[in-house]
Amino acid sequence: MTTLAPGYDPKSFESRLYQQWESSGAFAPAGDGPAYTILLPPPNVTGTLHMGHAFQHTLQDALIRYHRMRGYRTLWQMGTDHAGIATEMVVGRNLMLEGKGETRDSLGRDAFIEKVWAWKEQSGGTIERQMRRLGTSGDWSRSVFTMDPMASTAVTEAFVRLHEQGLVYRGQRLVNWDPVLKTAISDLEVASEEEHGHMWSIRYPLADGASYEHVEVDADGVETLREVRDYIVVATTRPETVLGDTAAMVHPEDPRYLALHGKSIALPLTGRRIPLIVDDYVDRAFGTGVVKVTPAHDFNDYAVGQRHGLPMINIFTDEAKVMSSRDDIADAYRGLDRFDARKAIVADLEAAGLLVEVKPHKLQVPRGDRSGQVIEPFLTDQWFVKMDELARRGLELVESGEVKFVPPNWINTYRHWLENIQDWTISRQLWWGHRIPAWFDEAGNAYVGRSEAEVRAAHGLGDIALRQDPDVLETWFSSAMFPFSTQGWPDEDTMGALGFDVALPTSVLVTGFDIIFFWVARMIMMTDRLVGRVPFRDVYITGLVRDKDGQKMSKSKGNILDPLDIIDGIGIDALVAKRTTGLMQPKMAEKIEKATRKEFPDGINPHGADALRFTMAALAGPGRDIKFDLARAEGYKNFCNKLWNATRFALMNLGDATFTGVPQPKTDAEQWILAQLDRTTAEAAAHFASYRFDLLAQCLYEFTWNQVCDWFLELAKPALQGEDAAAADSTRHTLAYVLDALLRMLHPLVPFVTEELWQAVAPRLGKSGSVMLQPYPQPGEVDAGPFAQAEADIEWLKAMVSAVRRIRSELGVSPAKQIALLVRGGGENECARMGRLDAQLRFLCRLERLQVLTGEPPAAAPAVVGDLQLFVPLEGLVDLDAERVRLDKELAKVAAEKDKSEAKLAKFGAGVPAAVVEQERLRLADWSGKLAALAEQRARLG
Repeated sequence: MTTLAPGYDPKSFESRLYQQWESSGAFAPAGDGPAYTILLPPPNVTGTLHMGHAFQHTLQDALIRYHRMRGYRTLWQMGTDHAGIATEMVVGRNLMLEGKGETRDSLGRDAFIEKVWAWKEQSGGTIERQMRRLGTSGDWSRSVFTMDPMASTAVTEAFVRLHEQGLVYRGQRLVNWDPVLKTAISDLEVASEEEHGHMWSIRYPLADGASYEHVEVDADGVETLREVRDYIVVATTRPETVLGDTAAMVHPEDPRYLALHGKSIALPLTGRRIPLIVDDYVDRAFGTGVVKVTPAHDFNDYAVGQRHGLPMINIFTDEAKVMSSRDDIADAYRGLDRFDARKAIVADLEAAGLLVEVKPHKLQVPRGDRSGQVIEPFLTDQWFVKMDELARRGLELVESGEVKFVPPNWINTYRHWLENIQDWTISRQLWWGHRIPAWFDEAGNAYVGRSEAEVRAAHGLGDIALRQDPDVLETWFSSAMFPFSTQGWPDEDTMGALGFDVALPTSVLVTGFDIIFFWVARMIMMTDRLVGRVPFRDVYITGLVRDKDGQKMSKSKGNILDPLDIIDGIGIDALVAKRTTGLMQPKMAEKIEKATRKEFPDGINPHGADALRFTMAALAGPGRDIKFDLARAEGYKNFCNKLWNATRFALMNLGDATFTGVPQPKTDAEQWILAQLDRTTAEAAAHFASYRFDLLAQCLYEFTWNQVCDWFLELAKPALQGEDAAAADSTRHTLAYVLDALLRMLHPLVPFVTEELWQAVAPRLGKSGSVMLQPYPQPGEVDAGPFAQAEADIEWLKAMVSAVRRIRSELGVSPAKQIALLVRGGGENECARMGRLDAQLRFLCRLERLQVLTGEPPAAAPAVVGDLQLFVPLEGLVDLDAERVRLDKELAKVAAEKDKSEAKLAKFGAGVPAAVVEQERLRLADWSGKLAALAEQRARLG
């Protein structure tokens, strides 16, 4: 007989089981069933597992395990992203820590890339190792790194084809620029937070001696100022950019400045003339109603400059220092850092009498999420993808239903982005990444091709000198190709070997709402354009994992939880060290330590991977952010423990008996639990189909804890311990059958504990192998139609047992003590049920006698089940005098509440809302009913 350890200890089997699964090859696609494929959003190779990963990976793994058990040919395509900026920063930091004086620039491109590859081989697989600890059952043998040769070939091919189609071009546009990393970055890599700054109001003199009558009025239209001015006042948060202004701008209908339309401005500190233009972009109510326009250093100004044909004057270098090469910039500013230039310019404006005022001002400051530095809108030559045509097609694919969002409201976000799309900047000034397949001649002409040899042959360039573009493609570009770059495209032999036609489209993409545009939309557009397919059928959008108070988890707040610490546990000192090391604001360390020690005085106890996974599933409401409370994980650890103990109980009662097939139940309890099982399998199938993991977890929890553990194990005891051998044997069969089905149903959510328990149960049913390869229970496997009467009887029995146990609890009577139960009333159904279920009632309620009562009961504790009145005689169970005192106090308390409710209703006037009146009437009825019941109970005691 297989035995289980006395207690649930996930550390003793989780790692062992995962090694067995992986080494058996069970994660690879198998069989000839329909295809079911999920593409893992590739985590950064520099990364470690965080709560967002644990959340999304749990849901993906549940879907994969479920469909694998359903007989689908499942593929969970794994992979990691090379993360250009993040990886360069990590390797650069490692070089500094080595203390050899080596830097990225001192090594040069080739040597630095060698260092990156060496680091990747040594440390780059951290997150994949951590994912295994969570139980992810992806096909690791097919894992693709975005810099692998197969994926790199696809990225190059995509760039070349898009260029041939006229969709990729090189041009000069404004981009987000990180002056520390000296590269363009995407919007997703920019974090804007409100910071304290200033607003400077500056006089811009009118050119050519022009003047105008300036009039101001208050909110009521009353004139507050009238004077002749030969200047306008411009308010700005970035006075240093005055050097790059190419216009000033007012609203065309602003009455204050109608006389100035078409005039010119003498730009302060430079002497350049700039026009005063009109544009309805200006907010007349903000500031002075006059806006400076610096097209090369502000995204909104860039759009204005495009509309009005303004010059684009770049005043900064790639390090955000003032250029030294411009003749119209004073020597005093040349070479200064932008913030040092700000101080110098403000001082000169003040000395020239042009500074009107300085006010404190809160503003959104964009900072690079990697470097932490203020991002500069910067005009550079970059490679772009034309997006208009691609966006129209991408929107069509979603609105036609070929790609479906779950929940469906996220299509609005998708639509908004695509309808307001701009061309996509795909080049980055880095070394680590896919180098752009373009070569330049000495005249600056660019030639695109798959290799230098192809470029020379295609354009007849002979032996002229060519240099390859030093830039690389941004990682979102290569990620956009991931649905097909992982499947061998464009090489037909590799595509055939990997099952390209089966793997694409994938079945569902599970991802966060924050990358709907950056990744989801781009995969849809690129896969459609280059392969002629959609990349996936469904897009299941998850919320963010927040802390228990709803705050976003971040290192700076010190509220991050490491999934592995929840799984394996961590001491308080180690937890504090983890949360306070490497802070961007070290002064926060003391506050974070204090909060951490208060919340986790003893650290975090180990919960196991299954408890964390079940927590994630239970919290996965549709599209909502989730508040992660460790108490929930503790509760689901108890759930796993309950399942463990229930299995031990079952095995002890099964003995060495073995069974095959579907049970032919002999008892009502068996019929009831089999009907409950059939109903639960139908619910589980529906919840998987609709991605309602929260409802799935809820229904499985309810069935496991309440129906199986709390009730069926109890209801089975009369048969298991009775003298009817046939009923005992049938009950054992049903117990084994239900437990087997339950473990298979739970497996996608809690794979480890179900595998360990199933291995102990399976031999009783003639089964072997792994539970992950067993069929998932389906509705209809048990014909529950004939069990309706048994279901009704058992629900009645449960109500009776619960009522008696509640009386025991209220009276403080030991569960082991036998009691008498008197019953009165009811009809033929209740009488018949009592006859059928007499033995079970006596056994489960510990009754010394069960008696039908016709007259009045003695002093007794009452209960009601349907039309049946129950009485448990108090004599010999409680101190009757003490019970009288208790009831008198309770009567007084309830009577007082009833009187208060009556008085409140009497005072209500005609103006009180009907809902409030109705609520109070219901309260009065409730108190009145309680009072009558208590009075009746008290009367019996004399």
